[in-house]
Amino acid sequence: MTKEIHDIINAYHKARREGKQMALATVVHVEGSSYRRPGARMLVEEDGKMTGAISGGCLEGDALRKALLAIHQQANRLVTYNTLEDDMAFGVQLGCNGIVHILFEPVDPSKTNHPVTLLEQCASAREPLVLATVFNLNRNPHQQFGTCLLSDGEKSVHAGNTPPDQLPLVTALTADAIQALDTQSSRLEHYPATGDSAFLEYLQPAISLYVVGGGNDALPLAAMASLLGWPVTVIDGRITHGNRQRFPAVENIINGKPQAVLPQLQIDHRSAVVLMTHNYHYDLAMLKGLLPMEPGYIGSLGPKSKFLKMLDDLRHEGIEPSQEQLEGVYGPTGLDIGAETAEEIALSIIAEIKAVMCGRKGNFLRNRQNSIHHHVTEQ
Repeated sequence: MTKEIHDIINAYHKARREGKQMALATVVHVEGSSYRRPGARMLVEEDGKMTGAISGGCLEGDALRKALLAIHQQANRLVTYNTLEDDMAFGVQLGCNGIVHILFEPVDPSKTNHPVTLLEQCASAREPLVLATVFNLNRNPHQQFGTCLLSDGEKSVHAGNTPPDQLPLVTALTADAIQALDTQSSRLEHYPATGDSAFLEYLQPAISLYVVGGGNDALPLAAMASLLGWPVTVIDGRITHGNRQRFPAVENIINGKPQAVLPQLQIDHRSAVVLMTHNYHYDLAMLKGLLPMEPGYIGSLGPKSKFLKMLDDLRHEGIEPSQEQLEGVYGPTGLDIGAETAEEIALSIIAEIKAVMCGRKGNFLRNRQNSIHHHVTEQ
């Protein structure tokens, strides 16, 4: 789950309190190249305020007008931007070289499970979900189904205003959502019977970061993670180090000894833990308790010799980590970027966590043979 989605959710609630009308713009399909990929979103308020982005800036001006029109008409609207045409005012100077299909949906808070509500349910989940947005390139631009289904593979939530004649399509979407979950990838599905297409977006939970240690070097790490929209928990046995004055932006602060802290942690496959208390025995006790929890990432700050000693000490206690557990532990933590200062070290740690969670190696993009972005599978 991206920070952009969280920003859109927050902007929606603020605009709703202020009584503003809104529309959500979503990139549902891209042919060729585009600065933003399918799933990029932007919330537009009636006064022109925009949160999020659907391009590098070349489409936002016209998209604002289309969003305001969708608000005025209270109808979904599909708009196609062809940046392949040389005479177009937008796209030429920003490297866009493709066709971008964007769906504009008015957001009505009175309706059950409108698009932002479905996004909000995604943001609060700690398991992967699939969000389905239906569009039709051959139908009247004003007659678009829109964001309509959220599925975790076992149960589905669909928009409360789903027309009865669309229920068979919802059934097909539910089955295809399971396929997207199984392959852990977004998909573009076509339904010849109705002529509809659906962007089935595979959404993973946000990375949750546990910073074990409230020293000065933890400050930039927590700040950078918060900037990315990661929920951050700071853990330290010392109230003088782990407190709101030092870490105002984090979601949670836990003070206590490892045996008291560990049962409070909500660890899952999207959790990253960095051990950086500079207290060897505290870090060792935390590592001992964390290994069976199998977070997606465990990092140990400090030299490799420290990490190896921790493993030796665990073995002396009769604890032999499995190969699978060891593959999820990074000691020393961070990518090799020549980091020296606390801020640079934080950058290297954040980058490594992101790479690990995405199954990447953290190499130079210029050496990458395949596409930078994951392609949407088209069926």
